[in-house]
Formats: sequence, C-alpha cells, structure tokens
Amino acid sequence: MTSLSPPTEANQSQGTDSDWRLFLRLLPYASRSKNLLLISIVLLIPLSVTGAIQPLIIGQAVSLIRQQPTWSILEGRSLSDGVSVLSSLLLLTIVVRLVFTIVQKFLEEKLGQSITAQIRADLFEHVTSLAVRFFDRTPVGKLITRLTSDVEALGLVFSSGAIGIVNDLFSMVMIAIFMFAVQWQLALILVLMLFPITGLIVYFQKQYRKANYKAREELSVLNSMLQENITGINIVQLFRREQFNSEMFRAVNQRYVHEVNNTIFHDSAVSATLEWVSLVAIAAMLWVGGVFVLQDAINIGTLTAFIFYGQRLFNPLRQFAEKFTMFQAGFTAVERISEILDESIEIRDSEEAHLNLKLGNLPPTSSGEIRFEHVWFAYKPDEYVLKDLDFTIHPGEKVALVGPTGAGKSSIIRLLCRLYEPTKGRILVDGIDIRDLPQAQLRRYMGVILQDGFLFAGDVKSNIALGENYSLAEIQASAKATNVADFIEELPQGYNTQLRERGTNLSGGQKQLLAFARAAIRNPSILVLDEATASLDVATEALIQQALDRLLESRTAIIIAHRLSTIRDVDRILVLKRGQLVESGSHEQLLQENGLYASLYKLQMLNS
Repeated sequence: MTSLSPPTEANQSQGTDSDWRLFLRLLPYASRSKNLLLISIVLLIPLSVTGAIQPLIIGQAVSLIRQQPTWSILEGRSLSDGVSVLSSLLLLTIVVRLVFTIVQKFLEEKLGQSITAQIRADLFEHVTSLAVRFFDRTPVGKLITRLTSDVEALGLVFSSGAIGIVNDLFSMVMIAIFMFAVQWQLALILVLMLFPITGLIVYFQKQYRKANYKAREELSVLNSMLQENITGINIVQLFRREQFNSEMFRAVNQRYVHEVNNTIFHDSAVSATLEWVSLVAIAAMLWVGGVFVLQDAINIGTLTAFIFYGQRLFNPLRQFAEKFTMFQAGFTAVERISEILDESIEIRDSEEAHLNLKLGNLPPTSSGEIRFEHVWFAYKPDEYVLKDLDFTIHPGEKVALVGPTGAGKSSIIRLLCRLYEPTKGRILVDGIDIRDLPQAQLRRYMGVILQDGFLFAGDVKSNIALGENYSLAEIQASAKATNVADFIEELPQGYNTQLRERGTNLSGGQKQLLAFARAAIRNPSILVLDEATASLDVATEALIQQALDRLLESRTAIIIAHRLSTIRDVDRILVLKRGQLVESGSHEQLLQENGLYASLYKLQMLNS
C-alpha cells in the first residue's frame, strides 16, 4: 500500500517562505483578468466612504435629539425635518452599499473562478507533459489533491481573499481618516490598539500556516490511499484485506483530523484575541470619551459616532483576520502547487526538432530503420537496466525481443517511444537522433500495442480515434482490417456503445482488440507489440494473427513475447540477459547455437 512519510523539516520550513514571493507567482494569473480586478478595486472606494459616513449620520441624529447638531444642513431645522434629512442620507448610503456590494461580490467570485480555471488548466497541461519517471515516484492521489482542493484554496485567495483584504484596508483607512477629522484623541486610542492585535494575528497565522501545510500533506496521503484501494478493489476483496485496509485508512484519517484540529485552534485563537482586545479598546474609548463629555469637550453625538466607529474599525480587522487565514491556506496551496509546476519537463523537443519541423525537413512517414548506438539506461543512478546496447533493425524487418523477466525488453520500448531518455548513447530512426524529432512526429511513426490496453470513458469510436479527426468510415475500415469489426457490431450500440472508466464493461480480450484497431488506423511505419496477444483466447488470437500478418506487411516490427512459439517466423531474435544483448539470429540459428534462447525454448516446449 502507498504510504507517504510525514512532512519533513524542509517541508515545514516552507511555511516561513516570503508571502510576497508567493504572491508574485499569482500576479501573472491576475493580470490576465486585470479589467475585473481593476473594477473590483474601484468599487471599494464608494463602499468604504459610505461605510465611514454612516456612524457620523447616526451621531448627528443623537446630537439633533439633544438639540446639539454640528452639521450646517441641520441648523435651523425642526427635529422632524432634521430626522428626515438624516434618514434620507442614511437610506442613500445603505442603497449605495447594497448595490455596490452585490456587484463587487459578483466580480470577486468571477475573478476567483477565472483564476482558478487558469491555474487548473496550466497545472493539468504541465502534469501531462512530465516524463513517466515523475509518475513512477508520485502517487496519483497526491496529484489529484493538487489539481482539486489545493487549486480551490488558491482561487479563494483572489476571490474572497485578496479583494476582501483590500476592502478591509480601505474601510479601516477611511474610518481612521474620518475619526481623526472628528476627534483625534479618541481616534488615537482606537488606532493604537491595532498594533498589539496585528502582532498577535501575525503570530497565530504563522502557526496556522505550519499546521495547514501538515494537514494538506495528510490529505494527500488520504487521497492516495483511497485511490489505491478503489483501483485495486479486486485484490483487496480477494485477499480479504478489507478490515486491514480499513484500519490503515482509519489511522491516516485520524492523523488528518489531528492536523485539521490544529488549524482550527489557531484560527479560533485569532478570533478570540480580536474579540477581547476590541472590547478593551471600546471600553477605554468610552471611559475617555465620557470624561470629555463631562468636560464639554465633545457632545454625546460624537461619542455615539465613536462607539459605532470602534465596532466598524474592528469588524474589518476580524474579517481581515479571517481572510488572512484564507490567505495562509492559499499560500500553502501555492507552495504545494509550485512543487509540481517547478518539476522540470525532462523530455522536451530540442531546438533542432523545432527547426526541422519549421523547415519541413521531416518526412510524413518513416522507412522504419531503428538503430541503438551504445545505449545505457538506468531508472536509478548507476543501477543500469540496459548496458551498451548496439544493434540495428532494418526497414521492414521483424525483430523479436526475448529474455528472462527483468532483462530490459520493455525498457527498450520505452526508450524508443521516448518515454524515458537514454542515460548514455543515442537512438536513431531513419538516421535521425530521436531527440531531434518532435515527439508528436516520432510517435506518429509508431503504433504501440501493449499487453494492457487502456480505454477511456466514452464511446468505442472515440477510443479508436483518440481525439484525431478520423471519419466513421475510416474507423470501420481499421476495425475490419484487424478483424474486430464483428465484435464491435455485436455491442449494444455498435461503435456508439459507451464504455465505462477503463473499459470495465468489456473483457480483457475485447479491450485488446480495440487496441489493434487503434494502431491500424494510424498506419504506422513501425509497429511495436508488447505481449499484444496475451489477453486473447486461442480462437480470437488466430483471428487477430491473420490481421497481424496483413498489418506487419512492409512495416518494421518489434515484438515482445514470452511464448517463444509465436515468434519463430520473425526475421531476427534479439536475446537479452540483465540488460545486455547476448544472442542474435533467427530461430533456427539460435537453436543451433544451443545458448540461452535454446534453453528457454526447450523449457517452454517441455512445459507445454
């Protein structure tokens, strides 16, 4: 079962990375939607101004009732007229805030969704461009977490987070300006209380950041284990692993809950601290303000306005703290997504390949010559699975790769298809180093049929075409050429039959039949068969063999087969042992040499 080690100190230290550096990584995405961003920020100005005016209006109402109005528009007016004016002004500010809040919130969410979609698309494109070596070491569940929950957390940074924090800052600055304009001593009391609060918020948010990073790592483990158990459900049930795996899942789930509880604690600590400090600040302001009222330094209406200002000053700060928590979660997501985006694309088209494509130096088809020149290859440093391979396969030649398990047969195919790069040496197709061929062009030359034919969710014809613009007539022709048309036409809706994920509503042999049609329609110059008939019964294999004979005509072919009786008629057999080419020749020649191939063949014949 997949297991990931707990986050290391190096991982945890990422939580202390510069938030500014991380934020800069997001700016290119925001710039693509700069109009939405600009409008959202501009709308904050009337929202902040109207929010700062409302306490003054209420304070003037109290002053008017006590016959102490300070606004010139209220002088000489009766109580009822003054109340009407103030009520109209208050209603106007409420309507303005309502309209602008609705529009601004809509634009915020739209901006967040736009950025989320861009990041998810870029991340998906990057992941699908990475070499197979990356997927060998990375659990699928970890990637799914990056593409889903991490991206969503990142989107919130711009939707509710970034614009929201700017909104809170605008509100606090505007409130502070109005307060200092009215009574600077009371304003100073409230503003000075912001400094200890800010220090506490920063401390708790750093702790939250570390806890949130651990929580997301545990979520990756959880998703990896869930994906692995669902994919391998047959083995889980056949070997009665349900209870054992449930206990493992429960342990991982508890670790995740523990880390989430840590994030909740630090988040709650921020809210509780803000509540306590804000009450102390308002109490201090009331005490000083009461003294000023008794000394006739201010009137009761001004003190009332400052009570509302105190509440409104700390409300944005509370929201700021909540959004800061969201920011920390978003920055954690940036770190984790950056780990994937920073993963270098190991296999790229070279400048020579781009130049060949631009100048039209690439022929539409290949003659099919393949040459391995002193090729060494290791999945891990200095652990070579292929050692100094040097051979040539001539155009139209049928060559079989034979050897014990682990001899390196499949590794040769992976290198030829450029799923991996040789550690040393080079591979040439038609005399051109495959690194100087665009990957799309190289793979257009080749048709590969693997032992396990993978099918996507969708109909039969789309699984044969695989996104290319083949007509239904061409798809049907390829099916007939490979003798699989009868099987397809017997399906409930024929070529339009919907296949479930991984083709689970087809048998293994039926999935393999579609792989033959998939290769035939592309008319490749080089055909690679990796145990391609292993999933077929005897009758179906005989049918496919007829199609294969036609498919192999005038094509270079590389065939991997453990049943040596199926490759007796190939032109040449390459015998591998521990990554080295130890024998080469026809079936009869190798039997006469009485070497490794002869031993393997006689052993199979004896068993049969």
